[in-house]
Amino acid sequence: MQHLNNLGYKLISKKILSVVFSLLLLTNLYSQILPTYPERSFSSIKDTSANIFQKMEASEGVINPDEYKVGPGDKIFISISGVEERIFNLLINHEGYLYIPRVGAVDLRNKSLAEAKKSIFEILEKNFRNVDIYIALADVRKIKVSLIGDVSTQSSLILSSNSRLQDVLKGRSLITSTSDIRNIKIISKDGTTGTYDLVSFFRMGDLKQNPYLKDGDIVLIEKADKIISILGQVRYPATYEFKEGETVKELIDLAGGLMYKARKDTIELIRFENDGVNQYSNYYSYDYIQNNSIELKYSDLIVVRELSTYYDEQWVTIEGEIKYPGVYRITKNKTTLTEIINEAGGVLDDASLIDATLYRSIADTSYDPEFERIKLIPRSDMTDDEYDYLKAKSRQRVGKVVVDFQSLFLEKQLSEDVILKRFDKIVIPKRKNYITIIGQVVNPGSLIFNKNFSVQDYIQLAGGFSWRALENDVRVIKSNTGEWVEDDDIDTLEPGDTIWVLEDPPGPKFWEIFTTTLSVLGQVAAVIAATVAVIVATR
Repeated sequence: MQHLNNLGYKLISKKILSVVFSLLLLTNLYSQILPTYPERSFSSIKDTSANIFQKMEASEGVINPDEYKVGPGDKIFISISGVEERIFNLLINHEGYLYIPRVGAVDLRNKSLAEAKKSIFEILEKNFRNVDIYIALADVRKIKVSLIGDVSTQSSLILSSNSRLQDVLKGRSLITSTSDIRNIKIISKDGTTGTYDLVSFFRMGDLKQNPYLKDGDIVLIEKADKIISILGQVRYPATYEFKEGETVKELIDLAGGLMYKARKDTIELIRFENDGVNQYSNYYSYDYIQNNSIELKYSDLIVVRELSTYYDEQWVTIEGEIKYPGVYRITKNKTTLTEIINEAGGVLDDASLIDATLYRSIADTSYDPEFERIKLIPRSDMTDDEYDYLKAKSRQRVGKVVVDFQSLFLEKQLSEDVILKRFDKIVIPKRKNYITIIGQVVNPGSLIFNKNFSVQDYIQLAGGFSWRALENDVRVIKSNTGEWVEDDDIDTLEPGDTIWVLEDPPGPKFWEIFTTTLSVLGQVAAVIAATVAVIVATR
């Protein structure tokens, strides 16, 4: 019995160790730094070998005769024009020969299309005199290619013989997050192996890195375990697979080259020392990188910094009730609000300075965890302080700079004359010469502003309270702040303010009262019946 218990403990221990080991593997996998550039998704790549015509396989264009290898199944078109024209559509047989009637067989094994056409022409020229000979590839054959390695599905694929390496991966979601597509190996039937970088084809159109496939080729995609990175002012900053022998210049070119604001005098190369623990930096000018071969090492990081003051656009926008609205250049840390208003011709007579606003796009947009937390709480569960904070934050206009335009332009208080920043936006709306009244009044709408009128005066102008109005709960929404104020706390109204008369919640409907009463009466009747039954039973 003790032996069985020990055996059980051993089995449980093995299972626990197995689970722990699996978790460690997963942890290592997800902690690995992986390539991040967008071309790793092949879902958007179109099928370059789909049928365009009924009998002709599509390609990326004209087939390169020096690059395309002919083989069994290819159809060769031959035209011999003399006194009369002879036309042949012939297939290369499974042994690699092309048989031409009355001429003989031509050995086309391991020949490019250009070499095949030359061999055919030479044998025809010996058999025919004073004729025009035209030779072309009429149709392409099917080939079988294997895809193995770090892919989602290892498989054999049937493709047309004008298919390139890219066509093996297109639209099939075969690439995984760890697949290395910068060091793809193609192993041919004769044992030769070539290594290809598909990213170079995607970025620079290098067809040498996207070769034609041959029948029986094995495409091997290995797992990316070595990476390099380039960050900063390049067109495609990302983490890439490490490629043996690649230089700093080649990686910058692969990343799309430098942006126009890149700092070219000090491009930083951050590299690990031989101990793999400590790092150091080397700095190079872009000219030096262009003219010298600086070979990259695994885990190198290239940083191209920005010239922050280079092409630093300095302009603001002004719109609304201004004589000449539009975009205006400013001098950094110097141009003031009044200078731009004057340059734009000044404000118009209908301008509302009290509603004028200065917005700053380069504003504090820091994350407010308290606001995000309160937004998720139902109103019934909020404290009064939380609700007040929610309202205040919701009314906040992101980027609004506090400026009193009236004090600045009417009273000449220069303390309000702020220095403008790049991309600031000045909005001067039209004067609102009305008061808006909403809610439970007879005729809600807009009423002409009168500085001598009170809240009650405007309610009377709107026809008075409606029958469901809460007459003792009237609020004013201030136009410049959005704040809700009780009407008793309002000294003077301002143009653009809104008067809000709240609604008295309606009482319960008749049917609800009726059904509730029936339910209560039913429960009372049940209690009475139970009581009578108990009394009868005790007699």
